[in-house]
Amino acid sequence: MSAAASIASERSRRASLRFFNLFRLVLAGLFVVAGRELGLGDEAPVVFRFVAFAYLAGALGLGFQEVAGYLGESRVTALQVVIDVAALSLMMWASGGYSSGIPVLIMVMLAGAGLVAEGRMVLFFAALATIAVLIENVWRLAVGGLPVDFLQVGIFCTGFFGIALVARLLASRAQANASLAAERGEALAKQQAVNERIIRDMQDGVIVASGNGFVLQSNPQAAVLLGMDGCGSGLLEGLRLADIDPAFDEVLYQHGIDDRLLRIGPGGRLLRCRVVCGEPGSAAAGDTLIYLTDFEDIQRNLQQVKLAALGRLTASMAHEIRNPLSAVSQAAELLREEKRGEMQARLARIINDNAQRIERMIRDVLALGRREQALPEALPLAQFVAEVIDARVFSDPVERDLYAVDIDPSLSFAIDRAHLHQILDNLLANARRYCSGRPSAVALNAVPLAGERIALHVRDDGPGLDEATRLHLFEPFFTTHAKGTGLGLYIARELAEANDATLELAMAGPGADFILSGRQKP
Repeated sequence: MSAAASIASERSRRASLRFFNLFRLVLAGLFVVAGRELGLGDEAPVVFRFVAFAYLAGALGLGFQEVAGYLGESRVTALQVVIDVAALSLMMWASGGYSSGIPVLIMVMLAGAGLVAEGRMVLFFAALATIAVLIENVWRLAVGGLPVDFLQVGIFCTGFFGIALVARLLASRAQANASLAAERGEALAKQQAVNERIIRDMQDGVIVASGNGFVLQSNPQAAVLLGMDGCGSGLLEGLRLADIDPAFDEVLYQHGIDDRLLRIGPGGRLLRCRVVCGEPGSAAAGDTLIYLTDFEDIQRNLQQVKLAALGRLTASMAHEIRNPLSAVSQAAELLREEKRGEMQARLARIINDNAQRIERMIRDVLALGRREQALPEALPLAQFVAEVIDARVFSDPVERDLYAVDIDPSLSFAIDRAHLHQILDNLLANARRYCSGRPSAVALNAVPLAGERIALHVRDDGPGLDEATRLHLFEPFFTTHAKGTGLGLYIARELAEANDATLELAMAGPGADFILSGRQKP
């Protein structure tokens, strides 16, 4: 048994003992004040009054806590019960025997002893009461010659043992339950302390909101992320989230999207908000749990990763650029020596292809090195997609049949025009590279989402991507194409996040399905 459980059990036992002593004191006082009026002590009034006063004195003297501290609680308890049995037995003798009803009081005393005594002492008390009652009736029969109903006396004596045992079993069960409750309470308190420490020290902000939008609980990091940490601890509790920022209405009541990127709170920091609703039937039903993650911090970490990647790229640039430059130089030398027009055209094409490859590599590296400021505007999505496709198929109109567009003309996308053009151009280039080449092999469609958001799908009917490729798809310098730099999808996602949008790959379905999600209005 743990220390807390032992203390709780001892506390419960002492409380029962105090009530038992109070009952004994009231009973002794009743015998002194109104014993004769209750018809007790008729056969020996002097003995009855003497025993009543002695019983009251014993109840008063042994009821003090100092006595229990000096003699020991178990000894004082045993002495009190022995005095109870002896005093009630003498009163029974002075009041005419078992017919006075005093054996019923002895049963009550034995029941109380079963609640406060320890071990087998309750059987000793029951045996002592049985012997006292039997001696009184035997003496009455032998000395006075009065008739005695030993069957009824035997029933009383059997009841002594039964009540004492039942009371002791109930007391043991109550102590066991109290100990178990104390142990579980101690474990729960420790677990709660650990949880509170974890929530207090975690880097994400945590807010528990009620169904009507008021803050029930929050950790200090939530106030820091919202820019409200300078006004003291516990600031958020009791506030209405919509008063902190009206954008919380979208977070609380529109659960179509689990994660949102929002500039929220007085601090205006870009945060990723994740909403978890309380499960029906649980204690948290109707409440909402909001996790706030500092996305600007994530962006700074990404910038560090990007700078480290640039360092690795710089080390390998000489080797990467040397190959196309060697091909260009060799083709230029051959072009000076070659007199045939057909060979000149071939060499000029080699020069042009490698020059474009160098230009593309330098452009991607420059785009990786800087993240331009986004200027989002509400672009008519259907019209903009059509313009991007027209630019791609300008030199080869036959390719127009590859693209199947199904976008409602009324839908718009809040994003920087140049950024959306670069994202779509990269997605369409990848889809064109891996699709089957049949008509409608590349499908583009837009789906409205909750909270005035929209999802643009770019799907091809190619072989799709295996799990290993999916894990590294958006990492810089990862590519499955021989002439690719591995920066296209990484930069596309960077540009999407700069516009509070997300670029993801759908988990299921044939081919590759890229999803660009963002707002419809800036």
